[in-house]
Amino acid sequence: MGALLVRAALFALALVPGLAEKALAEKVLATASLREAAPSAAVAAVMNKPRYSGASWSLLVSDLSSGRTLMALNPDQLAFTGSVRKLFSVGRALQTLGPEHRVETTVLRRGSLGAGRLAGDLVLVAGGDLTFGGRRLPDGGVAFTAFDHNDANNLGTALLTPQDPLQALDALAFQVRQAGIRQVEGDVVVDDRLFPAYRVPNGNLLIPPILVNENMVDVSVTPTAMGEPARVDWRPRSAAFQVRSSVRTVAAGGPAVLDLSDLGQMDCQWREPCTGTISGTIPLDYRAPLSGSPVAVRTFRIEDPASYARIAFHEALARAGVVVRAPLLAPNDPSRLQPAGSGDAEQTNKQAAQLTEEQTVASWRSTPYGALARLILKVSLNLGANLSLTQVGLVEGERQVDGALAAERRDLNRQGLSPQSFRFPSNGSGSPDSQATPRAVVQWLEIMHGSPQAAVFRSALPVLGVDGSLAETGRDLTARGEVMAKTGTTIDSTGLKAQVLAGYLRSVSGRDLAFALFVNDAGPVSSITDVAEVFEDQAVITDLIRSWSP
Repeated sequence: MGALLVRAALFALALVPGLAEKALAEKVLATASLREAAPSAAVAAVMNKPRYSGASWSLLVSDLSSGRTLMALNPDQLAFTGSVRKLFSVGRALQTLGPEHRVETTVLRRGSLGAGRLAGDLVLVAGGDLTFGGRRLPDGGVAFTAFDHNDANNLGTALLTPQDPLQALDALAFQVRQAGIRQVEGDVVVDDRLFPAYRVPNGNLLIPPILVNENMVDVSVTPTAMGEPARVDWRPRSAAFQVRSSVRTVAAGGPAVLDLSDLGQMDCQWREPCTGTISGTIPLDYRAPLSGSPVAVRTFRIEDPASYARIAFHEALARAGVVVRAPLLAPNDPSRLQPAGSGDAEQTNKQAAQLTEEQTVASWRSTPYGALARLILKVSLNLGANLSLTQVGLVEGERQVDGALAAERRDLNRQGLSPQSFRFPSNGSGSPDSQATPRAVVQWLEIMHGSPQAAVFRSALPVLGVDGSLAETGRDLTARGEVMAKTGTTIDSTGLKAQVLAGYLRSVSGRDLAFALFVNDAGPVSSITDVAEVFEDQAVITDLIRSWSP
């Protein structure tokens, strides 16, 4: 067979005991080339660990220069992707919208303005801005940490970025004041009709057009003295939402147990101050899992984002010196909005444009999408991936998420992906139902590599041992800094349903490769460290892949 093909055969036999003939045929055709036979045995040793006894592995590695398949193990097997699904929703957004695309949030006045008094309402028109002022850096980028606040409750840890999440609302309020408005006789209304809000399949995440601090309230808990109340702070600070704490400090080595009221999902009526409670204990020597932070972070999710934003903007106006006659604490009232399709639409386009110009008193432009793509992929931001899907849908004339998903399927098919190679039935972030084959993922990576957005897409991926969701993985491997890849995790009642790693790496011979590495049904999960171990195992496999020379 020749030395190279013998080594390929050894690799196949080692990887899939019981399926040797099928894998062998794939590997012979794949022309995998190894420097030594030993790395194949090392990969097999990882995949055949006892915890993976009931697992299903699949793998595809491609040379980006030649397009040759270098390694293949069940490459056409559909498997759950977890957040590797984001490669598609974010990649298409980069293709369709472009890295410089921005959305705009505006404030319109309704009614006549005279002597500083507006005889009508101020309308905050949502643009679907993911960060809406939060996280913004002076250079136009966005701040993120290795442990994002969106995952605080799942991971038991988060490191907060320092930016003020009310920055955009304060900027808009200042512009309203500069426009000559000192008093609003009507109300503040949020127009969130850009697209109908929807939920991801598990129902825990709402995707709306208006977001303040990504519609979360971050709660920080720090131990004080034994037996004393813990120090508790939260952000954003607003009359819209208050936090009450009964967390007490216990002796070093004691339990860290923090419970949120309503499981952290706050559906308030906004007729009176909305209050969330946090209870439990925190030890004197507290260190958060994974991050080691001495501050515990948990988050409440706001289930009526429009009403929350209305109150927060009302407060921002007051800080800017604009008095609003309507009560501060009240739900958003969409009945005060101009009916869609009437009024301006009955005039000529020129007249409508003039009227809109006269009514606009403030505007806020989002961070460029290229920077948002970096945030979404680095920290695996479900909210951002779904907003990406929706924003592309809007450009394509689809306001409903089902229409956006159908348009995505058509476009991926048009770009060459087989309809049988992926199933993205319900959302743009992945869990719990998105599936794809390694071949489909690698094919998409190849498409993005050849696109004008290649550099932006590649730089948005987590880097092994350096940043994002891979910051704490593979730090002691030679592959550190040489693997740019998206992680994907799905955990269900059976345990680790999926752990996927897919992206780009540079081999030791200097060749750029695309790869997709799947493991499904990887066993029970008793703690987050169980998942971290699988992360590390997949990092080790990428390290071994780098040792082969195409």
